[in-house]
Amino acid sequence: MKKYYIASAWLVMLSAVVFALFWYNELVYTLPTPVPATYKTVPNGKIIPVNNALHFTNEKPVFLHFFNPDCPCSRFNIDHFKSLVKAYHNDVDFAIVLMASKPYTEKEIQDRFKVSVPVIADSTLAAATGVYSTPQAVILKTDHSLFYRGNYNKTRYCTDQKTSYAKLAIESLIKKTSLLQFDRAALTAYGCTLPNCKK
Repeated sequence: MKKYYIASAWLVMLSAVVFALFWYNELVYTLPTPVPATYKTVPNGKIIPVNNALHFTNEKPVFLHFFNPDCPCSRFNIDHFKSLVKAYHNDVDFAIVLMASKPYTEKEIQDRFKVSVPVIADSTLAAATGVYSTPQAVILKTDHSLFYRGNYNKTRYCTDQKTSYAKLAIESLIKKTSLLQFDRAALTAYGCTLPNCKK
């Protein structure tokens, strides 16, 4: 009987620890990423110099997915990003901008996450577009002017269709309507601070 109580107490304590860790992680990733002291806002409409980094041979808008494979938020988000690629690849060029402190090759990222879009490691694009955390979405119009920079969704797993910000921005650009007025959750950075995946 004594062993039963010890085992029960141990299981309750283990469950409490697991719950506390889960709650802490949820809390951490619902807080905005701290804005760097040197951050400079990049306004919509600014031309972003991407010619040296990307070589698309068409006149489509460009969707840049700022991604760090070491960031839990980026890993939660990758399936949603792939769903956008699948749905809109005929209308938009997609690329992953790798923002990691470790060296990864394009093939490593493509194979590991089963993506077939170009993967580039160009940290200057983050500063040029005003990105300071991952994951972040950036959409450039055909003239490479900034159309949207922000989050994919209000929820961590990108399940809320009403707050599917990146998808709504793509559709707004494709349909040539003005960009929706998004709330603070769309435009405030959440995730891992660049480049070292710190919250």
